[in-house]
Amino acid sequence: MRYLLRRLWHAVFLLIGVSVLAFAFTVLAPGNYFDEMRLNPQIAPETITALRAQYELDRPLPVRYAHWIASLLHGDMGFSFAYNSPVAPLLLVRARNTLLLTVTAMFLAWGIALPLGIWSAERFGHLPDRLLSWATAALLVTPDLALALGLLVIAVKSGRFPTGGMVSLDFERLSLFGKARDLLLHMGLPVVALVLSLLPLLVRHVRAAMAEVLNAPFLLAAEGHGIPRRVRLYRYALPAAANPLISLFGFSVGTLLSGSLLIEVVMSWPGLGPFLLEAILARDLYVVIGGVVLSTLFLVGGNFLADLLLYWADPRIRTETIA
Repeated sequence: MRYLLRRLWHAVFLLIGVSVLAFAFTVLAPGNYFDEMRLNPQIAPETITALRAQYELDRPLPVRYAHWIASLLHGDMGFSFAYNSPVAPLLLVRARNTLLLTVTAMFLAWGIALPLGIWSAERFGHLPDRLLSWATAALLVTPDLALALGLLVIAVKSGRFPTGGMVSLDFERLSLFGKARDLLLHMGLPVVALVLSLLPLLVRHVRAAMAEVLNAPFLLAAEGHGIPRRVRLYRYALPAAANPLISLFGFSVGTLLSGSLLIEVVMSWPGLGPFLLEAILARDLYVVIGGVVLSTLFLVGGNFLADLLLYWADPRIRTETIA
C-alpha cells in the first residue's frame, strides 16, 4: 500500500503544481477579459474598474489563488466571465463528451493493437512484419490534423457520416435506437482519427515487448509440452510482457487526451477542445485554468490506474512494498 500512497501523493502534488503554474502564467499573459470593453465608448471606465474589482482581478495573485482554492472546495472552480456562471458545471458537461470520445478510442485502439502487435511479433523480421512496420511508421509521421482533415474529406465525398457535432438537430424526436445510432455515427470520424493517431505507437510497443518474450525458455518448454499456440501467447507470453505495456497505458491516456483536443476542434465535437479554445481567445481566465487542471487530472488518473494495474500484475512491486 505504501507504493500506491506514494503514487497518490505524487499525483496530488502534481495537480497543485499545475494549478500554481496556471495562475502564474495568467500574470504573464497580456490583457484580460475586460480590456476589450475599454474600446467600447458606451462603457464607462468606472464600470470596467467595478467589474475588475467584482471579479478580483485587481487583487494580488496569492489572494486570487487562495479564493480559487476555496471555490474549488465548494465545487465551483472559479467564475466564468463570458458565461456569468461557475466554471465547474460548464467544464463537466464538456469533459463528459471528451471522456466518451477518448475512452471509446482507448478501448478500440488497445483492442486492435494487442492482437496486431502479437501477430507482428510472431513474424518478427519477415515480410508481413516489415509491411506492418512501414504502415505504422507512415501513420506515426502523419500529423493528427492531416488525419482529421482527410477523414472529413472522405465523409463529405461519401455522405455517409456527419461532418460535425455530437447529435443531429432532430435528436430529441428519435427513438432510443435511433438516438444510439445517431450518436455512434457522429462519434465515428473523431474516434477513427484518435485510434489511427494512437494505434501505431501501441502496435510497435506491443510488438517489441512480445518479441523479447517469445523465445523465452518457459515458452519453448510450453510449446514442447503441446500447449496450444493461443494459450501460449495470451496466457503465458502476454502477462510476461505486461509491465512495459501497463506503463504505456498511462502514457497513452495523455497522448489521447492531447490529440482529442485538436480533433474536437477540427470536427466540431462539443468537448473540452473547442471550449478551451474559445476561453483562451476570450481570455476567460478561470475557464482556462479549470480546463488545464481538469486535463491534468485525467492524465494523472490514467497514470494512477496504470500504477494500480502494475501493482496488481507484478508481485515484485508488492514484495518491495512489504519489505
